[in-house]
Formats: sequence, C-alpha cells, structure tokens
Amino acid sequence: MRGFKWVITLLLLSGVLIGISCTQKKDEKKTVVQDSEPKYGGSLVIDVISDPKSFNPVIAKETSTTAVTGYIFEGLTQMNPFTTEIEPHLAKSWEFSKDGKTWIFYLRDDVKWSDGKPFTADDVVFTFNQLYYNKTIPADARDILTIEGKEIKVEKVDNLTVRFILPKPFAPLLFSMGFDILPMHVLEPVVKAGKFNSHWGVNTPPEQIVGTGPFLLSEYVPSQRVILKKNPDYWKKDKKINRLPYLDSIVMLIVPDQNSSLLKFQAGETDMLSMRREDYVVLKPQEAKGNFTIYNAGPTLSTTFLIFNQNPKKIQEHKWKWFTNQRFRQAIAHAIDKETMINNVMFGFAFSQDAAMTPTAKFFHNPNVRKYEYSLEKAKKILLEAGFNYKSGILHDKDGNPVEFTILTNAENNERVNIGNIIRADLQKLGMKVNLQPIQFNTLVTRLDSTSDWEGVIIGLTGGIEPHNGKNVWYSSGQLHMWYPKQQKPATAWEAEIDKLFDEGASELDSEKRKKLYLKWQEIVAEQAPVIYTVTPAALYSVRNNVGGIKQTSLAGVIPYIEEIYKK
Repeated sequence: MRGFKWVITLLLLSGVLIGISCTQKKDEKKTVVQDSEPKYGGSLVIDVISDPKSFNPVIAKETSTTAVTGYIFEGLTQMNPFTTEIEPHLAKSWEFSKDGKTWIFYLRDDVKWSDGKPFTADDVVFTFNQLYYNKTIPADARDILTIEGKEIKVEKVDNLTVRFILPKPFAPLLFSMGFDILPMHVLEPVVKAGKFNSHWGVNTPPEQIVGTGPFLLSEYVPSQRVILKKNPDYWKKDKKINRLPYLDSIVMLIVPDQNSSLLKFQAGETDMLSMRREDYVVLKPQEAKGNFTIYNAGPTLSTTFLIFNQNPKKIQEHKWKWFTNQRFRQAIAHAIDKETMINNVMFGFAFSQDAAMTPTAKFFHNPNVRKYEYSLEKAKKILLEAGFNYKSGILHDKDGNPVEFTILTNAENNERVNIGNIIRADLQKLGMKVNLQPIQFNTLVTRLDSTSDWEGVIIGLTGGIEPHNGKNVWYSSGQLHMWYPKQQKPATAWEAEIDKLFDEGASELDSEKRKKLYLKWQEIVAEQAPVIYTVTPAALYSVRNNVGGIKQTSLAGVIPYIEEIYKK
C-alpha cells in the first residue's frame, strides 16, 4: 500500500485499492489465494469514473489522480496489508539513535528510474527538501511531515544512504516514509523555474513522467482511457526470482458514472468492478454463469460526510454564522437518516459512521464518541434553542434570514447523490430550503481546494489506520482542512485543541498514551460536528475468474500488490 496521506475520494469506495476490513457478510468468499501458476502477459482492464486531474502526485488531493500515480511512484516504506507492519520498499533497511531523533535509511542498489537513470539518495533529499518542504508547493505531505511547526532535516550521507534528523521523536515516521519519491534529475530544473505546480499535467507526453513503480504511463485519451505499461526494469522479483510485474499493461477505461461501470463489466469489457451495493442484487445471480466471483470485505477505511464552509472570507456573513454555530451543525447531525441510507441506498451493505476513524482502523478507533440518533424532533428543538424560529413553516435565523443553502456532491457517484436527496428531504422537513447540486468530480475538488466557492458538500476521504496521516485534514493549517483550510492560527479553541493533540500524538512513543490522545480528538470532532458523518460502505468487488493473484486482506481489498496480479 503506497501513499499514506488522506485524499478526497471520487466514490464512496474509491477504486479497487482502498483499504478495507476482513469482516464478512452473507455468503461472499473469505480470504482467497489463487493456486494457479503465475504467468507473464495480458492486460488488466478496470474502469475509473473521472479523468485524472493531473499526473503530479505531490500536489494531488483527489483519487482521480492518485488512482493513476499510485502505480507509477513509490516510497521508502510500505505497509504490509496482511500484518499492518511497515516494511522496506525503496529503502532496504533503517536504524535509529537511542533518543529516536536521528534515523538512517539505507536505499536499495538495484532501483532505476524508468528513463534508466539510477535511483540515489539525491532523489530522496530532493523530494523532501525541494518538494514536500517547499512552501510554494501545496503539498499535503508537508502538513504530516512537520513536527510542532518544525521540519525534519534530510541530508545525504552517501549515494545510497540518507539521514533524517528530527526536532523531537516522531512516532509515525515510518508510516510517513511511504510518500512518493520523485526524480531529481527530471524535476529540479522545473522547481528552480517555479513551474512545478503546473508540471506533469494531463497534457504531458507519457515518456516524460518518470517513476520507479511497476507501471509507466503509456497513453492518456481524455474521457476514454488511461493505459499503463509494464516497467521492464522494475526492481521487485517474486519468490522464484522472476522479475515483476506479471501483467503487460493496465487499461483504465474512463466512464461517465457508476451505471456505465456496471454495464461495462456485464458486457465483459472490464475484469474488475468496485461494486455499488445495488449492483450486488444484479450481479449475484449472474456470478456462476458470468465466470466471476463476488468478494465482500466489510466496512472500508473511507468516510463519507457532509461539511459546511466556515471560511469567513468565502461565505455570506449570515450563512457563516449558521455554519460556525455548533448547535446548528448538531441539529443537522440529528437529521441524518443513516438507517434509510443503509437500507434504501446501500441495500444493507453499509454501516453507521460516527467517529472520525472507522472501526476498520481498530486500535485507534473510538467507539464511544457522541452519536446523533435520527430525530427531526431533537433537531428542531436544538435549532429553536439556538435562536432560530419559524415563520409560516420556514426556518429563519434570529436576524430574519430564511435558512437556504446549496449542497454540492460529485455527479458521477449515484450513491452520494441519493444520500444527498435523503438529507435534502429531511432538512426541508425542518423548514430549510436545500438545493442539491451534483457537479463533475474534478470541478468539485477545485472548488474545495482552490476557490472555496461552496456552501455545503457531501464528499469522502480515504482514511487510514495511522491518525497522524490525516493531519493534512485535521490540523487547522492543513491543506485539506476542508471546512476552513490553511488557517494562519486556529479559528476556534476546539481546533487549537485538536492541533495540540496531533502535536502530542506525533511525539508520544507510548502506544497506549498515543491512543488516548487520538480518542480525545475523535470525541472533539463528534461533539463539534464540523464533519457530519453518514454511512461507511461495505467493500464489494466482482472479479473475473481469469484474474490470478487475488488475495483478500483486511486492509487492501482484493489486490494487495498490483505487481503480483496476472492473467490465467
């Protein structure tokens, strides 16, 4: 599993590589290891709902980009999806000082960039110092790699050795070493010219995008497909010392929506389908005849929620007063009918979401946060106590403004649109006028990330098992602190407290003490409700039986390692 920062998800379950749990439901298959002999050749055909926004993994904040770049770039470490342990990747080993403040990483000597140049310590030092710590580059990784406002000093020891000097002990360091490493010889001139933020856009010739991963960009045709070809010089080998990957290529068909994904799979045009819950009803009776297998892996790590814009510079003042009012947000939380969402939208394949980390995160999940039962009566009572009032059945604030706002979501995701319609209907029962506006995913991400031109949004995040890697979301100055990002100083006392908890959690080496800090963070989020959670979907996949190397794990779906997938 590569890349540990949290990013915005296109779907309730984004793609086929999102981390998921091993909980089982109904009669789907348990952990499967294909017993056929791997062989070379063939293409894996999947679909994606949205064109990539760019091919630049450093500035990416959305899965439409990382769904592609995740095959091309790699980090120093990776998480074993079977054990959750951090394992060597581009770094073959490491050691650290007794005080935990100096770490030495020893790099592999058999890694080449896809243009044939050797991978060295210069690339690691460049990536951290000139990309992640470059304040002119909007890199989410910088939020995660900053320790109480201080940067990690990264320096070259020799061609295959890098030293990291920390301002203080940093518990999530090995997780954070999963961030992509990029080539200095290609990108340093671009950085010096001040053009990195627009570099490696979707119009870039494929051969110019240079990585160390198992696949390379071969072709991109907007609104049609992305083709990744095998990296013939990829460093990883299988147990028999055969060079990986087995596949010749990965074809990613770009489809307009989830209905099109289903039709492509039914027509035999794709090998895998990340299923909606409603697709189960359609596909389950066709499983044997269609020569595919359905897998259910339980709740995902990803979260789906409603947020309101709390940026005072980007929202009308009277609406800003609503959205920054804790009681208003709590009232909305009581109007979220999760049971109807689970039954009517998710066909029973979903779970109520309450905490900032899903139960799949296990150790750091807090099951005891405040929960908001669905009750329009409670919601109305809270609104009246907060100074709102009714005139002819229409909810008004104390200054006489009728409560009206627009909620955006991504149009390609039918499930989010349906969830939005349920929320809109219930809020209208409370006397609010709510406009639901589905828009194209990349447009939505731009409005969230760049223009802040929005009032409410239904969106999702990938999540993870290490809380600190969500610092880009939860820290008040974070690049992805979506309701009010990049604050110069915390706008509220509770946001300041979350900042403090994340600082303390990063430097606390005792796991039980760390856990208490992050449980407290989840309690604050639930109480303040800046993020109003809906439901967490079960991870459902349909995979054709001629696809080998399928292994269902607790944290990486059915493809824990793409380089080990093959066609039978």
